[in-house]
Amino acid sequence: MPANLGDRLREVRKRRGKTQNELARESGVSVSLIRKLEQGEREDARLETVRRLAVSLGVPTMRLAAESAEDGASAATLDQWATVRRALTAPLGDVAELDEPPTLEGVRDALSAAVPLFSGDRIADLRVVLPALLRDAGTVAQLDPEGHTVRMRLLQLTGWLLTQTRQFEAAEWCLGAALDGSADRLQGASTVNTMCWLLLRQGKLREARELATQWADDMEPRLSRATPDELGAWGWLLLRLSAAAVRDNRAEEAEDALRLAHSAAAALGREFAPGGDFLRAFGPVTVVLKRTENAMVVDRPDVVLKLAAKVPAAGFRPTSNNRNRHLLDVANAYARTRQYGQAVDTLVSIRDAAPEWLPNQRCARDILGRIMAGRRTLTGEMRSLADTVGLPV
Repeated sequence: MPANLGDRLREVRKRRGKTQNELARESGVSVSLIRKLEQGEREDARLETVRRLAVSLGVPTMRLAAESAEDGASAATLDQWATVRRALTAPLGDVAELDEPPTLEGVRDALSAAVPLFSGDRIADLRVVLPALLRDAGTVAQLDPEGHTVRMRLLQLTGWLLTQTRQFEAAEWCLGAALDGSADRLQGASTVNTMCWLLLRQGKLREARELATQWADDMEPRLSRATPDELGAWGWLLLRLSAAAVRDNRAEEAEDALRLAHSAAAALGREFAPGGDFLRAFGPVTVVLKRTENAMVVDRPDVVLKLAAKVPAAGFRPTSNNRNRHLLDVANAYARTRQYGQAVDTLVSIRDAAPEWLPNQRCARDILGRIMAGRRTLTGEMRSLADTVGLPV
């Protein structure tokens, strides 16, 4: 296949016997964008756009795009997080030269205190506490085997946060180190779950599918004998596999993985978070949230809203790892069906629950842009949301 997206698009379009105008009409992608891509005026496009083109051409998404990633972190974000990234890779000093070397108990307590900052999306606070915590965790890892376990957990959480803030290179380093140092396969599967999410955000669908498939096959338990930890780990890997497959226009593969994840969730019978770990929380509601996400990927806002009505509003704490991400799909579905008031209300609810998380979501900017394009005048709430997500008005 040709090296760039425009050449690949032109080649497949011609093989399918379609004109640019026909492809634009069938895909919903503007003919001007198609022309710019094929003429080399634009070198890339968002994954959602590439998927629409691929659906209309009847090929997997990755046939067109070897990589269509979300935008990386802004220069301002990279600058704000520079001290954290330096702390990740700084060489460990000689413990004997430290006036007050950190203790295992102290670092473990500090990590426990930091976990609510991760689960609560308190990003500004984490920028402050992480540099020292990363350095101290590296030090105690040299002194005590249990310190190594604490450091691996911290690296896993930090890799998740860096993925959340689109610092992909640093996230890859963190998660790779956490996986290499995993104490057991369950801890490794939890890290791989986040690695798959990182690959999805980078647009590396093939790599995400292959990694999730490999680990899901290795982790597959006997449902009648599986522990809750095993069911949750296997279920999440299947959800990542489904997410990669649906984005690559492999509908049957995506549905098969969802069906198996549903079986794992049914065996659990409830939402379960091993040791209270919010990253590993899994159960029937989690599967419904991911089924809703898949429906939005294939542009079925009607299905999104129907499934969303079944998600319990109470007893399921909003976090960026579950309900807030789901609510973005709901807001998108409202916007696509021109229910702009409901879409704005949903975005406001996300902002109120996670004001530091929402600005990092490119999807939120796209949704708000669609809402604003459909309105002649903008309300004060819309302008406020635009400021929050960094969308020019």
